[in-house]
Amino acid sequence: MKTILFALRVSDLERSLAFYKSIGYVDLGTVPFEDGSSLVWLRLPDESAVSLELVHRPTDGPVEIRGFEHFAIEVASLAETIDRLTEAGLQPGEPEVPGGADGPKTSWIVDPDGYRIELVEWPPSGPATLG
Repeated sequence: MKTILFALRVSDLERSLAFYKSIGYVDLGTVPFEDGSSLVWLRLPDESAVSLELVHRPTDGPVEIRGFEHFAIEVASLAETIDRLTEAGLQPGEPEVPGGADGPKTSWIVDPDGYRIELVEWPPSGPATLG
């Protein structure tokens, strides 16, 4: 088994699509529905298939995030990613080293609906493993 994608409901599809494209996602296509709803499938450049689905249901009203903590995106260089996102008009947080100097470098960014995204640069030794 494997996870194939996760879906986020979004309030303003165009605004969210612009945000995720600025992060680096590639738009694979839209599935429209007769009621005005739609699904947009996205993937990151190094992924072979869809990994993120934006769900737009205008008649459901604004998104209310409940119980969702965050998702993480691995980046090659956190500093370069922060610079690129800032130049694109986004507001990533300051770099952090939650595991100490030998651990991963992280930064947080929030999408237009309030979903939190953790940007992670692993140390040269690679990602930590769990027991």
